[in-house]
Formats: sequence, structure tokens, C-alpha cells
Amino acid sequence: MASERKTLIVVGSRRSELAMIQTKKVISALKEVDPEMEYQIETMETIGDKIQDKALSKIGQTNLFTKELEQALADKHVDMIVHSFKDLPTTLPDGMVIASVIKRDDPHDAVVFHPKHAGKTLRTLPTGSVLGTSSVRRRAQLKRCYPNLAFKDVRGNLNTRLRKLDEADDYSALILAKAGLERMGWNSRINQVLGPNECMYSVSQGAIAIEVRSDDNKMIEFLSKLHHMDSLLECIAERALLRKLEGGCSAPVGVYTDIKEGQMHLTAAALSLDGSECVKMSMSTSIDLDCPEKQESGSKQLFSGIVAHNKPVEPLKVAEESGSQQLFSGIMAHSKPVGPVKAVEEFGSQQLFSGIVAHGKPVGPLKAAEDLGRDLAIKILENGGREILHAAHEEIQHHHHQVKIW
Repeated sequence: MASERKTLIVVGSRRSELAMIQTKKVISALKEVDPEMEYQIETMETIGDKIQDKALSKIGQTNLFTKELEQALADKHVDMIVHSFKDLPTTLPDGMVIASVIKRDDPHDAVVFHPKHAGKTLRTLPTGSVLGTSSVRRRAQLKRCYPNLAFKDVRGNLNTRLRKLDEADDYSALILAKAGLERMGWNSRINQVLGPNECMYSVSQGAIAIEVRSDDNKMIEFLSKLHHMDSLLECIAERALLRKLEGGCSAPVGVYTDIKEGQMHLTAAALSLDGSECVKMSMSTSIDLDCPEKQESGSKQLFSGIVAHNKPVEPLKVAEESGSQQLFSGIMAHSKPVGPVKAVEEFGSQQLFSGIVAHGKPVGPLKAAEDLGRDLAIKILENGGREILHAAHEEIQHHHHQVKIW
């Protein structure tokens, strides 16, 4: 007997207004995929939501905004979780994967000024002006650009932080994620957008991710329809880089990723906690998203020693390789055409790329993105980044707290 079709999906979300906006955005997109499916939102308060009197860097835990939600997912109280992707550690709990990366919004940081500084920029603020941010990444980069400014922790959800800015005189400006402000409908509060030369953004900032149980194949297949390819590739590369850089140490890390004309460009920086030292490097790779037939048609690839100029490759490849002893996932498909077998092996598998399952997506570009992030991290480590990370680790140990890397 065929199993009954699932008609209700329980969605886990944090309780904040921004988290609910993001969750409802995802549900709206899923309803376009399947209008008959019903959704129930289960909200939870996380450790990061409960502790409001300390900077995140001083709490000493990486899963501040995810632990309670992931426990509910493991216990099957919810079927999926909607996250701000930047809140997720690079290593997920056992049995958890990212099943979808939604189209990324602008990942850059923005500046919101106190009303008394209307019309100013960071460069024109008076010396000693205080910027509110609890992010060591933002502090380190902005200290390099604006050594005349001061910095002070600020916690709370977006509503709380803006109220602290407007109703007191403790801060001259706040540094916040542009995507969050725009999702809240507060575009008018964005007074300045910080480019990569001032402040590179956090890994996966601006992206929304959906986390599920790794054995829930039906959910993985269903949610894969929301994958946005460029956003997926960017997050794979950035998370691969961060995972390689962490290495048991912590330090401010910023990234900037761009995909144009089949090329993916990734820039990243590892900084000392005070921003005085910085290793910033870039690397690129080819990301060709065209189908194999379109990519290879007309090439001078040889088939049994023959150049078939301007002929589609796939039929030629099938003719040449049919009956070969090539292995696919350890299986020999004797006398079977290679094309369909290879598609089964490479498309829709549950191979993980930076903790993400990209169901139905071609493996080549995903692997290229992951390799790019890892290789750039190695390059940074080999060119002085290792020493910066080590010094940061020593400083952290000295102060008996762990600094949040993203």
C-alpha cells in the first residue's frame, strides 16, 4: 500500500519579528510549489534570545540561535527549521543537513545613524563617536578604516537595538545587516551601505537556509525546489572557507563573493581581534552552469580518435562509452549508455557540500565552489593567517572566553 501523502509541515522558527518574517517568506514560496500543503509554525526562544546582557562573543557557544530548534527537529516535533544562514555553525549536528538555500538578499552591512547625525557618513562623524556592534568582524574591519571612532556592544533584536539608538545618547550609529533592515521594512533607516573595502560581510549573511533531518528524503526533495543556484554556490564556498579557517581558533573573518560570466570570485580576510593585522586574499574558479550538451557541443573532444566538429557531445559519448567498464557508485553498468547512469550518480544524490544537500543540482559547480573556499582558506593560512589565528586564540584563552567568528 502506498504511504499517505503528507499534508501538514511543522516549521520551527525563533520568536523574533524578523525570524517570523523570514519563516513566512519561506512558507509563501513553498505554497507556490504546492498550494495544497498546510503549514504550522512552532516558535521557540533560543539561548541567544534569552541572554541579552552579554556580547555574543563572550557567551562561549556557537549554536546560540539554533540549539533548541535543532533539538525539536531531532525529536521530530518539527519537520524543518528556517534560519538566518549566518547564525548556523559550519558544522551541523549529526543527522542534520541544509536542504535549501533561498535567494540571497543584499549581504552587505549598513549604518543607521542617531537622528542628531542625520546626513553624516562614518568618515564625517566626530572623533570619539561610538558605533554600536557586538560583532568582532565588524569591529576589526572598521577599526582599520576609522581608528578615530569608538565601539560599544549592543544586544537585542532589531527593534530593541534601534530603540536603544534613538532614545538615548549612548551610540552615534549602529552597524547592522542590510538584509534584516530591508526585511523589516526599514529601508528608510539605512543611511550608508558598507562596501567590501570598508567592511566585508559575514559568511552566508543575507541568505535564508532550511534545515531538516538528513534521513527525511521526501522533505529534502520537496525543499530543493527553493534552491537559488548562485546563492547556493556562494554559501558553499564561504562556509567551506570558514570551516577550514576555524581550526580550533577564532578570529574576525569577512568575505565578499561575486559570480559573473561563469566565474566565481571569492575574497576573504582574517584579522586580529583589534584589527591591527589583516591577511586579505582572493581566488577565482570557473562555474559553468550550462547543461553538459550545451557546454561541450562543438568542442574538439575526440571520440575514438574522431573530431565531430559542431556535433552535440552526449550521443557521441554514449556511443563511445556504451558497454564500457566505467564504474558509477561502485556499480558496473555493462552495455548500458553512460549518460543516464552518470546522471543518476551525480544529480539528486545526498552528497554534502558545506553541510548542504543540493538535490537535483549538477555536482561539478558545487564541488568547484567548495574547493574554492577551502583552497582560499589554505592560501590565507599559509600567508600569515595562521599566525593571526594563533594570536587570537592565545588572547581568547587569556581572557577566558570564546570569540564568535562570524
